[in-house]
Amino acid sequence: MENAIEISNVDMHFNMSKYKIDSIKEFLIKLFKHELMYEDFIALKDVSLEIPKGDVFGIIGLNGSGKSTLLKIVSGILKPTKGSIKVEGVIAPLIELGAGFDMELTARENIFLNGSVLGFSRQTMKDRFDEIVEFSEMKEFLDVPMKNYSSGMIARIAFSVATITRPDILIVDEILAVGDFRFQEKCELRINQLMSGGTTVVIVSHSIDQIERLCKHCMWLEHGKIKMIGEKQKVCDSYKNS
Repeated sequence: MENAIEISNVDMHFNMSKYKIDSIKEFLIKLFKHELMYEDFIALKDVSLEIPKGDVFGIIGLNGSGKSTLLKIVSGILKPTKGSIKVEGVIAPLIELGAGFDMELTARENIFLNGSVLGFSRQTMKDRFDEIVEFSEMKEFLDVPMKNYSSGMIARIAFSVATITRPDILIVDEILAVGDFRFQEKCELRINQLMSGGTTVVIVSHSIDQIERLCKHCMWLEHGKIKMIGEKQKVCDSYKNS
C-alpha cells in the first residue's frame, strides 16, 4: 500500500536557555559579555514510521514526549535537526488552537482568512460558507471578534473550515479535547467520513478512549523515542498498563 507519510530517522533538538532571563536588558548584557549558555534538549530521537494512505493513525504519550513536535515536523512548521520527511498530498493541520486566525477580527472574517491560509480560494469559501457555519453551530456569534471566543468556540470554527473539503491528510492535535461532548462526537463522525473517502488522519490525543474509537494504528512516544508502534488496541493496552 502506498504511504501518505514516511518519516526516516528523525531527530529534533532545541537550544534551551540554562537560566531564566527576566528582561531584554539582562539578555543583551549577557549577549555582549558572551555569557549566554544553552542546553541541548532532544525532543525527538531516531523516529521512523510509515503511515499508509487512508489510515487513521494515533500518537499517544505523556506531556513532553514529543507528540506535538512530531506533528509540526510532518506539517512543515518545523524542520528536523536530522532525518527526512516525505508527505504525499495536501495537509490540513489543526495543531495550535487559533493558528491562522486574527483574534481581533470577527468569526465571519476569520473563516475567509483561515480558508486562505489553508489554500482555499475566496470563491470556494463563499460557496461553502453556509455549510461551514452550519457545521460549527456558531451562526449567532459570526460577527463577534474571536478574542471573545472560548477555546471550544475557536475549535468549532477551526475544525469546520479545515474539513470543509477532503484534504489528503488531516493533522489533529488535541483540538477535539476542547468543547462539549456532543460536538466532539460530531467531529469524530466527520473524521470517519473523511477516512471513508480516503483521507489520511493523524491524531494526537490524551484520550485513549478516543484513540481506540477512531484509529487503526497507533504509536506510543516516550521521552522523544518510539516505545511501541502497531495495531491500536495492542499499543493502547500496553500504554494503559504501564
